[in-house]
Amino acid sequence: MPDQKERHIGARIRELRAIRDFSLTELCRLAHVSTSQLSRVENGERPASPSVLASVARALGVTLSVLHGQPYIHMLQKDQLDRLLAPISSALDAWDIPPEDGTPVRSLDDLAMRTGHIAALRAQGEFGDVAEALPELIADTAVAVQRYSAPGRDRERAHNMQSEVARTTAIIAYRLGFMELARLALARMAMAAPQSGDPRQVAVERYERAVITHAETSRPDRGVALIKQALRDLHDDGDASTMAVRGTLLLRASALSAVQRDHSAAEDWLGQASELAEAGAALDAAAEPPGERYALAFGDLNVALGRLDVAMYKDDHEEALRVATTVRLPDSYQPTRVAGFLIRKASAEAWTAHNEDALESLEQARQTAPQLTRYHPDVHETVGTLLRARKRAPDKLREFAAWSGV
Repeated sequence: MPDQKERHIGARIRELRAIRDFSLTELCRLAHVSTSQLSRVENGERPASPSVLASVARALGVTLSVLHGQPYIHMLQKDQLDRLLAPISSALDAWDIPPEDGTPVRSLDDLAMRTGHIAALRAQGEFGDVAEALPELIADTAVAVQRYSAPGRDRERAHNMQSEVARTTAIIAYRLGFMELARLALARMAMAAPQSGDPRQVAVERYERAVITHAETSRPDRGVALIKQALRDLHDDGDASTMAVRGTLLLRASALSAVQRDHSAAEDWLGQASELAEAGAALDAAAEPPGERYALAFGDLNVALGRLDVAMYKDDHEEALRVATTVRLPDSYQPTRVAGFLIRKASAEAWTAHNEDALESLEQARQTAPQLTRYHPDVHETVGTLLRARKRAPDKLREFAAWSGV
């Protein structure tokens, strides 16, 4: 009996066949495999032997890793992003090695400017530019932390920037599918954040760890536990920055609870987030959106997006689409957030058989934040849904699927 992994391989073969516009008979002829055998593999009725998989991969023009569901490698090579990852990993490994004599120490103001710049590039979805800049910035913040070792504001400031750089590294690695590198970066952030003198930075580290823990282990309960710990330790002091972090934590807990099918808890977390957004709007009415701190946006709009997430996790796709149609994003919204919303909207549209609308939403996401869209796992899942919805995929869908590495 084929296991879940083998059924996934069968689905991948069917999706890639649709992208290539091959009929089952055509692929079997090219791969020298019997039609009945490959049909059963595609339908998850039998496992494929290594020799059959190798033949099918050659006929489809992909590597075996792609059939096994790892499309990132060859896409990273195509975008020349793979070469940037080794220097980042090396810089993180050398995190606490004392600098050689004569190593220049950057001023904290210079580091703050560069840290803010790469955070802005990350928000724009310019992952390649961020990855290019990270090794030097990781090294420079490590030197600064060792240079400013005496207790005081400079020491805390250096650790704060080191924590932010580690966070950016973790986010980029996660977006590109390199979970081991993301874990290493978060481990570095967990070391730096408590030394920053900023309890919000500690809470942000737990938020990012909850995101990656769920993505890697499929254990939403662990993510919820991290969120609860962060909320216990981060007291509500009425500050707009604290509100942004706490609100984001509440929405993440809501989504993770919905993944666990604990819908009562999901609604409770959403209710708390909604109450906080109302209070925050009164305190921070001039912000757009209210409470945007630590690259975290929180307000009524984010609560609405949280409702969209919960509806999707509940498999209530009609409700998710209804919520999505009511969302109005401000012109100032960051490109990665706009693209993220469009990707979620496309998923709801695909599940409700609005196939052309779903593809249009994906195209808009590609125009808004190409690299985020290209490497987003939900995009791959939605494209797969669209490919399976018809016997022969239209040219536009096959082009998008090939571009996104499905």
